[in-house]
Amino acid sequence: MFGQVKPEYSIAWIQKIAEIPQSEWDALAQPLATPFLEWEWLHNIETSGSATARTGWQPCHLTVWRDRQLIGAAPLYIKGHSYGEFVFDHQWADLSHRLGIDYYPKLLGMTPFTPAVGYRFLIAPGEDEEAITELMVAAIDHFCDRNHLSGCHFLFVDPDWRMMMEGFGFSSWLHHSYIWTNKGFNSFEDYLAVFNANQRRNIKRERKAVTQAELIVKTLVGEEIPHHLFPLIYTFYSSTCDKFYWGSKYLTRKFFEQLYPKYRHRVVLMAAYQNETDKKPVGLSFCLRKGDNLYGRYWGCLQEFDCLHFEACYYKPIEWAIGEKIQMFDPGAGGRHKRRRGFPAMANHSLHRFYHPKMVQILKHYIVEINGMEQQEIDAINEDLPFTKREIEFKI
Repeated sequence: MFGQVKPEYSIAWIQKIAEIPQSEWDALAQPLATPFLEWEWLHNIETSGSATARTGWQPCHLTVWRDRQLIGAAPLYIKGHSYGEFVFDHQWADLSHRLGIDYYPKLLGMTPFTPAVGYRFLIAPGEDEEAITELMVAAIDHFCDRNHLSGCHFLFVDPDWRMMMEGFGFSSWLHHSYIWTNKGFNSFEDYLAVFNANQRRNIKRERKAVTQAELIVKTLVGEEIPHHLFPLIYTFYSSTCDKFYWGSKYLTRKFFEQLYPKYRHRVVLMAAYQNETDKKPVGLSFCLRKGDNLYGRYWGCLQEFDCLHFEACYYKPIEWAIGEKIQMFDPGAGGRHKRRRGFPAMANHSLHRFYHPKMVQILKHYIVEINGMEQQEIDAINEDLPFTKREIEFKI
């Protein structure tokens, strides 16, 4: 429903992204580096039953209009829990509970279940970004006050946008991801050359194990991906969740099936087969590409093969990325295996605003100390990477 703000602007809170024309939303989202704020991706998450009020992700998107033209938007969700966010704020929720303050519901800005940097307000080119942002922040503050929401939180935010939002009073919380960057590599051998001798041997051994198992790992991109593989992505995703991440099966089978008609142009699969003529892979990793960025999302296998996980999730994507001149590869959540395979820890930030005075005071008092500890962890991780002396001296 539209509400008047200034003569030239109106604000509307939208319960379904389907209420907004795709062309208008994507005019704001398509120019961004991230694919995860595009209309089709967000629409699929909603219509597949993955992010709904029933699952604790109630869509409540903020939009700004001028003469019925969309000039600003923010994908937002009312949350009654913190699952699927990958920024673990349970300590804040516990503290709030001990103070007798309701932590939930809260307002959250991110692409559901997607720990990839790039979230920001979507603002039409040519508009006064700071003025529209100020208008949207004021609308959020009013909305949270009227609906008794404890706070507003933006996760995995765009670094440039973070600076602007700090100017509007949001506090930054430092985290880290594991990110591969292309340092002008022309081949997989160039990538191997950054490692010390021991780790180069280890990577070669891991790749050889996949070859010795007589597995064929194919890279399938966009239109060349057959329709029958999309439901199978869910099978692999579901298997991994059941084995290692109980309670984290956030996406439905329908979500993956719905990727085929209108979003497969962004999909990249690394599919492992036991025979050249097989139609059903035994292992598969699911990635997305936009421009010169590659994002690893999910992985799974139907039977265990030594080192197949490393091949499908790291080495094959990196080899393909080098050939495609990809500049950044974000392999997804977690880090235990990534740091040893050329993914340094890279800082990312979330933004937070509490509305209860006690929580405001505690956040502002401790966040600098918390961020300092996180920076120490990032430094320690990157000092222990298995690179050559020359590479270590290169500033990460």
